[in-house]
Amino acid sequence: MASGPLLKVEGVGKAYFNNRVLKNVNFTLEKGQILGLVGENGAGKSTLMNILFGMTVIKETGGYEGDIFVDGEKVAFNTPFDALRAGIGMVHQEFSLIPGFSVAENIVLNREPTKYNFLVEAFGDRLKTLERDTMTERGKKAIDKLNVALEPDSLISELPVGYKQFTEIAREIDKENTRLLVLDEPTAVLTESEADTLLTSMRRLANMGISIIFISHRLQEILDVCDKIVILRDGEVVHETSPSGTDIMPIASHMVGRDVASAFAREDDPERQMGAPLLSVEHLWVDMPGETVRDVSFDVKEGEIFGIGGLAGQGKLGIPNGIMGMFPSGGSVTFEGKSVGLNEPTNALSVGMSAVYEDRRGVGLLLEEPISWNIIFTALQMQGRFLKPLLGGLVKIRDEEAISSCARDYIKSLEIKCVSERQRVQELSGGNQQKVCLAKAFETKPKLLFVAEPTRGIDVGAKKVVLDTLKLYNKKHGMTIVMVSSELEELRSVCDRIAIVDSGRIAGILTAESPSTEFGLLMLGAVKQEEKVSV
Repeated sequence: MASGPLLKVEGVGKAYFNNRVLKNVNFTLEKGQILGLVGENGAGKSTLMNILFGMTVIKETGGYEGDIFVDGEKVAFNTPFDALRAGIGMVHQEFSLIPGFSVAENIVLNREPTKYNFLVEAFGDRLKTLERDTMTERGKKAIDKLNVALEPDSLISELPVGYKQFTEIAREIDKENTRLLVLDEPTAVLTESEADTLLTSMRRLANMGISIIFISHRLQEILDVCDKIVILRDGEVVHETSPSGTDIMPIASHMVGRDVASAFAREDDPERQMGAPLLSVEHLWVDMPGETVRDVSFDVKEGEIFGIGGLAGQGKLGIPNGIMGMFPSGGSVTFEGKSVGLNEPTNALSVGMSAVYEDRRGVGLLLEEPISWNIIFTALQMQGRFLKPLLGGLVKIRDEEAISSCARDYIKSLEIKCVSERQRVQELSGGNQQKVCLAKAFETKPKLLFVAEPTRGIDVGAKKVVLDTLKLYNKKHGMTIVMVSSELEELRSVCDRIAIVDSGRIAGILTAESPSTEFGLLMLGAVKQEEKVSV
């Protein structure tokens, strides 16, 4: 093996047509080292990793400038298979799992152990029999390295988002020749305890000699686990440091090019007024795999920003999904004094409720369609807007000018980084896709908006834009908002009250100004039923 760094990136640049996304990027990564790669959404992180992993979009759009060396040897991967053969594995920000397969089947996919049977003589190796026991054993071995409670036989379609992420990572661990592992936002969908488990596993892998590039917007995790930190801004390396030589605020300031110390400070507005209960939920149960709701009751006041928090798997995500008719549910939901039927999405939409779901790619977006079409789609389908009459009203066609104008307004107000409103959503970074989801929900002009994990997987600058936009729509447009999030401090920065969900039930409802220790006790189930606080 050659001496020197395992990975050397030298003068790498990339432009998509007239849009330059990388400029003269340089850094090195030693064997067994964990490198934290941070930057705002659109800073170039994903493009850089696509180059390293040989994603075909790079070659199809003209290639890249500069050189990449692995163990001192210059490489230029044309496909991900080239990178895999060289020992480079990658866990992408969005899942690439087969829902109908089990955890073990996904972990060993395309590397399944097989055994001989008599049909091989007649039909060839493709009719070899799968060694199911070995597959399960390999899956369990990879899972054990992550130290998570995940059954190899569980179906992917029945798992909550966090456990799907662990399955993705376990698949890379199962590969025997992996020597460089790229983790793109692996903790974005994990709770703090799950993230801690993953960080411990990363350090164990590094001690085994595996190098890791860790991309995360959770800057404390970067400081806790990484050996060095590379910060990208506008496609350039603006700073390289070590955890011992920096802190969260300096990193964030380098990322966005401005001071962010007060970005999430709570700003109470004495002029805000809240009315009578707009939404009343009584004894709601929801059968959502991994997020079961057993018995939930609460009221949301008109004009309020109501928060729902709690650990993953306790049921907080099941609440909006059940009310909006996405999963089987029961109980009573009343909106503006009128009963809302469950188990049918159009019921909630028709009375003025809308939602931004946690699975933006699976539920929220039409990935192959342009930004403009994504933003107006629900408004057009449910409300008949963005149509203009022809032939005296006998037929209606899409009003393309109005659609484009609407999209441009949201691109400006939400700071969506894109080439134009005609760019396909699948080409956007995760944070910008999230902003498109928000724009789509805002354009339906709902009276009440559910937003689930609105800042998942986006950087500190984009988080502020998203949270400020939610506050703006609440204040200026009178929109009542129910925000579901794993980030307690974000809930406390924007919400009036926060309900904590534990074991499928409301453990308590506190004002945002309540001490963090009280929220922590509710999350851990340490408060007895008669001691739970409600306002």
